[in-house]
Amino acid sequence: MEVFNKMILMSYFATLNPVAFTNALPGNIAQGLIWGIMALGVYITFRLLDFADLTVDGSFATGGAVTVMMTINGYNIWVSLLCACIAGLLAGLCTGLLHTKLGIPPILAGILTQIALYSINLNIMQRHANQALSADKYNLVLSSRNLTHAIIVGVIFSVVIIAVLYWYFGTEQGSAIRATGCNPAMSKAQGINIDNMKLIGLALSNAIVALSGGLLSQYSGFSDVNMGRGGIVIGLAAVIIGEVLGDAILGKHMNFMGKLIFVIFGGIVYYIVIGIVLWLQMPSDDLKLFTAIIVAIFLAVPYLKGKSKASFKKAGKRSAAALNAKEGK
Repeated sequence: MEVFNKMILMSYFATLNPVAFTNALPGNIAQGLIWGIMALGVYITFRLLDFADLTVDGSFATGGAVTVMMTINGYNIWVSLLCACIAGLLAGLCTGLLHTKLGIPPILAGILTQIALYSINLNIMQRHANQALSADKYNLVLSSRNLTHAIIVGVIFSVVIIAVLYWYFGTEQGSAIRATGCNPAMSKAQGINIDNMKLIGLALSNAIVALSGGLLSQYSGFSDVNMGRGGIVIGLAAVIIGEVLGDAILGKHMNFMGKLIFVIFGGIVYYIVIGIVLWLQMPSDDLKLFTAIIVAIFLAVPYLKGKSKASFKKAGKRSAAALNAKEGK
């Protein structure tokens, strides 16, 4: 039986082709960059604004739908991307208004907007569940047919967005948004209109998410009404992975710029891990399960690390070791 198991393992590893994984790596990096940009939008609401926004699953698809349909109808691709950002901005404003003006809790406000966007996205795509966008017929910003160019474009977009966000959140208004997320009561006492700050933060977040959706629709060559489904999980995965990596590499020296950069790295690492899972010939139908496991692991790492540092048992051992050392002297 043991020999049989060894034969099965040997035959399994023999089917794994390192060249196939290497060939798929540029595509994983390109997709990781695009989803990393989406994760920057999630980071704004999740970390800076402390707002559980589920709008992104809908606004991501909205960005893709607007980009594809405007491009098909003859508009310049840059104009299409700009309109996608505006559409995402309006989606974020809708969620913000539901929360601030109607008193709907953040999660429910995001769910309501997300549900509404499903129908809106169908209408944008003329009642079709998906629309194709051929790189042969249209002059696109990036495409999966040229992975090197796609990676370069992804890096440029990431650098520009990170630079703009770093500058903006250092301004008075950006600092007010961060203060609102950190302590709403104190911010309100200091004269900050926290409702307006939430509206601005949600609008900015979903504009970036929609931009990412527009880039992915070009990369994939189509937009789909379900292309944003589960996007919030991928965005959170990129944020969490980036934070864990940043803390491990930079530790106390990681500043706000570093956090934004590592969010992008988180998206890349996430898609490389997914690439490894597929390379190991795991069932593709179980990708959502693997995604949940990956996020759970990276979420648990900071908690377990902090718990180990604050452990009374370890503190006791350190005290005992110090006492023994003193007595030895």
